[in-house]
Amino acid sequence: MTTLKTLDLSFNKLTGEIQLQNLPKKTYLTGNLLSGNIESGALSNSKSYIDLSYNNFSWSSNCQESINKYRSSYLKNNLTGLLPCAAPIQCSKYQRSLHINCGGENVTITNSFGKTTYQTDNSRQTTAASNQHFEYWGVSNTGDFTDDNNDLDEYFISTNSILSGDYPHDLYKTARRSALSLVYYAFCLKNGPYNLTLHFMEIRFLDKELYTHLGRRIFDVYVQGELFLRDFNIKEDANDTLKPVVKSMNVNVTDHMLEIRFYWAGKGTTLIPERGNYGPLISAISLCHHSLEPHCGAEIKHHMDYLLIWGASGALVAIILLALGIYARRKWKRANEKRERDMRAQGLQTVCFTWRQLQAATNNFNEANKLGEGGFGSVYKGELSDGTIIAVKQLSSKSSQGNREFVNEIGMISGLNHPNLVKLYGCCVDKDQLLLVYEYMENNSLALALFGKNFLKLDWGARQKICLGIARGLEFLHEGSTIRMVHRDIKTTNVLLDADLNAKISDFGLARLHETEHSHISTKIAGTIGYMAPEYALWGQLTEKADVYSFGVVAMEIVTGKSNTKQKGSVDHVSLINWALTLQQTGDIMEIIDPILEGEFNRNEAVRMIKVALICTNSSPSLRPAMSDAVKMLEGEIEIKQVMSDPGLYGHNWSFSKLSDLDKYGSSSTSGVTTDQTTTTIKSSVSDLYPLYPQSVIQTPTVELPSSSQ
Repeated sequence: MTTLKTLDLSFNKLTGEIQLQNLPKKTYLTGNLLSGNIESGALSNSKSYIDLSYNNFSWSSNCQESINKYRSSYLKNNLTGLLPCAAPIQCSKYQRSLHINCGGENVTITNSFGKTTYQTDNSRQTTAASNQHFEYWGVSNTGDFTDDNNDLDEYFISTNSILSGDYPHDLYKTARRSALSLVYYAFCLKNGPYNLTLHFMEIRFLDKELYTHLGRRIFDVYVQGELFLRDFNIKEDANDTLKPVVKSMNVNVTDHMLEIRFYWAGKGTTLIPERGNYGPLISAISLCHHSLEPHCGAEIKHHMDYLLIWGASGALVAIILLALGIYARRKWKRANEKRERDMRAQGLQTVCFTWRQLQAATNNFNEANKLGEGGFGSVYKGELSDGTIIAVKQLSSKSSQGNREFVNEIGMISGLNHPNLVKLYGCCVDKDQLLLVYEYMENNSLALALFGKNFLKLDWGARQKICLGIARGLEFLHEGSTIRMVHRDIKTTNVLLDADLNAKISDFGLARLHETEHSHISTKIAGTIGYMAPEYALWGQLTEKADVYSFGVVAMEIVTGKSNTKQKGSVDHVSLINWALTLQQTGDIMEIIDPILEGEFNRNEAVRMIKVALICTNSSPSLRPAMSDAVKMLEGEIEIKQVMSDPGLYGHNWSFSKLSDLDKYGSSSTSGVTTDQTTTTIKSSVSDLYPLYPQSVIQTPTVELPSSSQ
């Protein structure tokens, strides 16, 4: 195939003998069991990248010429073996220690035992796969970051972040990495037992960055061909980024050489969230013969007396501190474990922020950044390190109900994506804190826009846009989402507005999955008085029609500019719905329009929205439309022909038709409604709960209901 530019057959466990000639410019055969003889003339294209590592090829006597000439890297066996063409090592003397600052300059570390110098390992190579030999050690890179065009520095990374903690920072400012295999060889070692220490720090997938913190770096570590660390994840082991992880082991050197191999086996992040940033990574290496203890950091065996003295003197203090803190810690741990179990039980997967990130973003939850306060906590404005503006909802960790709302809200909204639902960025369970992180909404809640001290003068177009946005969001929850749910707390304070006055439904702490066979709530009713549907508030019957009722109340508030719950319980308080029905009977329905509009509105659209609000708040759930039909009504696709004006319980019937078919309505719950009457008994005395119900109705033990609706 003379036009073939790239051939990638890596990691397929292919076997057999092949001849290597006329290879494409980019050829990847690594990670197979292929065999055959490689002659120097077989690799003829000097601009090629050819990776034949981790196979069983044999080599010609002059293969070193090919290795030096082409951007290639070869290892004869899968786990062990030096470069096949490396010259024999001639040792004039034998060493008992080795210290390497991977990817960085010479660094001298001073401690109580003296000074230790870590040798530089920052020689930039112009080839993607490189091999370096020094007097007593060597390093070999295998593999190519195929998605990264920066050949000069792709094996060396560094950080400008400020490191904190009591450890030698200069060792962790830089690191060496590889796309596939990174091998360090120590030569001319005195045989015997050694302590090997590997220093790691994740300096690329940083928690403070919104997207890169999602990256996962997973690799294996082999020492003398034996597996030392499997599926090692630096960030996970340190429980954070920019934190050191030190791994030590005892190893026995018998042939004056030590091999340390860091091997990426295809796990973790590759292209996302950052290109060319995967594979193994190492910050520093320290190797010390046991005879040099404790100067090289090996286990101190000859100074146990000092340890005993220090331990005895500090034991009493430690016990006292432990006794004082054990109760509080156990209590916090039990609460934290319960939250984690709840999240795991629901299979929740979301981005986890750290307490420090959100504390910094909100300026330590400064009161100046507070956006509002709800029943279960406060909401603060914040800004992440990458400039993303967020809203942080801080729930009370001491409330079991707050815990349930926290877990429930993550479970309900984490998998949803709709332009009229607020986006959940992630959460934080840390330092006895429960926090939810949302997208920031510039115009706060609809309640503040309509009734707040500094309310917005919303024109009619904005009100219609907001009302339709809420309806579409509920339509998605009820019918469009894979997981159908009932919100249970639709109200103006739970509708947020962005900079363009787009409405987004928020606060899913009370949401319930819609289950037709389990629509009755026998436990505590949750919601807001004035917005709860009567069948739910009185008898615990919960369906999506409860949200339809709440939407009708909100729609009426948008039209009138008045709150349905303001001055609730006062003598002169009248329900918006009852007021609208009364005005409809007298023919003065236009008086309900918000006077702030000063007559600047479309009369037909206003009448349509009022009718939709009245239809949605019908006392009989079966006579309320589905949200999909409510959307069509607001858009004018379905014409509302008549709304009956009887405000009595289960009394305001309605009818409508599609513009294309005036005698049909798609919902089976309302088709064929008749006026046949039957009688049922209401056992309730909550006359102040729903002003829509006249006193005579609530005090009378029987009420007429349409039989077809039951």
